[in-house]
Amino acid sequence: MGRTADVRVEHLTKRYGDVVAMADVSLTIPSGEFVAVVGASGCGKSTLLRILAGFERATEGVVEVGGVPVTGPGPDRGVVFQDYGLFPWLSVRENVAYGPARKKLPKAQVREVADRFIAAVGLTRFADRYPGQLSGGMQQRVAIARVLANDPSLLLMDEPFGALDALTRGDLQTELRRIHIETRTTVVFVTHSIEESVYLADRVVVMTGGASHGVPGHISRVVTVDLADRDVTSPAFNAVKREIAELVHTVPAAV
Repeated sequence: MGRTADVRVEHLTKRYGDVVAMADVSLTIPSGEFVAVVGASGCGKSTLLRILAGFERATEGVVEVGGVPVTGPGPDRGVVFQDYGLFPWLSVRENVAYGPARKKLPKAQVREVADRFIAAVGLTRFADRYPGQLSGGMQQRVAIARVLANDPSLLLMDEPFGALDALTRGDLQTELRRIHIETRTTVVFVTHSIEESVYLADRVVVMTGGASHGVPGHISRVVTVDLADRDVTSPAFNAVKREIAELVHTVPAAV
């Protein structure tokens, strides 16, 4: 991984017709930081991520990645969704190599990049298998490797482990932490799991509001996760979890 970027969001508002889905959202993410976004359904978590990805446009405000305004999707931003989005007719290696091959890199370099990231997610023995021959957790590893092989400066992840069983989810969380420590790619990770956010992130962005509360989605607080380790059973870890849970479950006053 060679690139990483900072993120700047200032006074972001998103409207759908007469409905203000999200209002006055401001957030700065330094290059290389892992930020998780948590909150109840409808508060704007995924909308914020889609705007950063360029899949949706902000109604008002500034959205920049690496100092460049976001006006649409781009190869500098890689997105991993809950559904894996793999090409079923391509092997694991061919799926991961798809982006580098589209860049017209030499074949030997394409294979080297693909094999490096397949190894990074622990799937070297399965490089010639097809997605239908893999478990859900293995398919999500392929999806992550495919995005990383494109060398994005910003990795956007929308509930990527939400459909997995608890053991597989735990394994992938550990894998993602290791990969982030090695690559230092900037990450924005949307999740409903408070424990997952505390385990993975340098900071946790807590969003509240939404149409069901009659208040536009907004950032309630940003919590720094200043823990020496991420032992989910430790008192310090659970103290941070409780702090975030209280924020998430605080119902904003309707306007």
